[in-house]
Amino acid sequence: MTPELALNLGWATGIALAKQGAKKVLIGKDTRISGYLFESALEAGLSAAGVDIYLVGPMPMPGVVYLTRTFNVQAGIVISASHQPFNHNGIRFFCGNGLHFSDELAHDIEQLLSSPLHCVSSKQLGKAHRISDAAGRYIEYCKGHFPAKYTLEGLKIVVDCAHGAAYHIAPNVFKQLGAQVICVGVSPNGVNINDGVGTLAMEKVCQTVLTEHADLGIALDGDGDRILLVNADGKVINGDEILYILAADALKRGDLKGGVVSTQVTNLSLALALKQLNIPFMVAQPGSKHIIEQLKRVNWQIGGDRSGHIVHLEHGTTGDGIVTGLLVLAAMCRQQCTLCELLRPYTRLPQVTYQSSLTSDGQDHIVNT
Repeated sequence: MTPELALNLGWATGIALAKQGAKKVLIGKDTRISGYLFESALEAGLSAAGVDIYLVGPMPMPGVVYLTRTFNVQAGIVISASHQPFNHNGIRFFCGNGLHFSDELAHDIEQLLSSPLHCVSSKQLGKAHRISDAAGRYIEYCKGHFPAKYTLEGLKIVVDCAHGAAYHIAPNVFKQLGAQVICVGVSPNGVNINDGVGTLAMEKVCQTVLTEHADLGIALDGDGDRILLVNADGKVINGDEILYILAADALKRGDLKGGVVSTQVTNLSLALALKQLNIPFMVAQPGSKHIIEQLKRVNWQIGGDRSGHIVHLEHGTTGDGIVTGLLVLAAMCRQQCTLCELLRPYTRLPQVTYQSSLTSDGQDHIVNT
């Protein structure tokens, strides 16, 4: 990823969207130092295409999706490499409805990237706007997914934001709902995102839960779309187990629509636990896009993967770590039990995952253990 590519990508995206009548795009980013560079390049390219830009600064990816809908813009752009180290970066695109760009639109943008960049007239240049209350808006949105009749008072929660996009969002959400919050990973400096914290480095949050005698821990990744939990014993609760909690709670309330979609690398324990509750289970290819497509195809609501990317279509069009955490906490409040007790019927089975490279003729042997 280079500034030149970001500039051209902004312009190509602006031109492709303008063909569809779009005039407004919203941009958010995580806390990587390169985010400022690529934000400016994208902004310049979009402006050259005659598209207005709304800047929200550091914001979790699901927050950008929400704000895209709220401000009635035609597309949202997230500058982030999610759980990767600071020296990586990437760009993700969403339509105004919160879904990924269509294959046709993506192809149009790709074709435009090979065209020479030309700028609209000065009078037609896109204007840039800074949204100063973006964080507050998203905090209120998240809180709206927690039932008003419950409170988090009396709960001590460790919240690890991975020095990422949720550092100024997640702690405030849980504090404002009444919890005592112990913060981890809330001091971004541009180069420490996901460094020894977050969903790929759970040791810090696990140890903090034990040291602080907390009720549970919540860990997010750099762009805030993934979540893993930690129970009071310092044990990590993975995405499979979160899916089970959400589905079992919805079933108990009579609100479960269909079943659960996960991926091909899901632990067998999830399928077995759901079977005990007569909850249908379906497997999709890895990747949130495939999970969401499968959910929409069968008209179900709950899906995700073991890494903690959880989608609940009743509460949003993409994974949202903060909202997922609130849904689990709501289940605890409803059933008046701990995280450990919610998972008492669930037995995690041993699992080892291997990766094997295939040659072009596909004749390599894959070892099964």
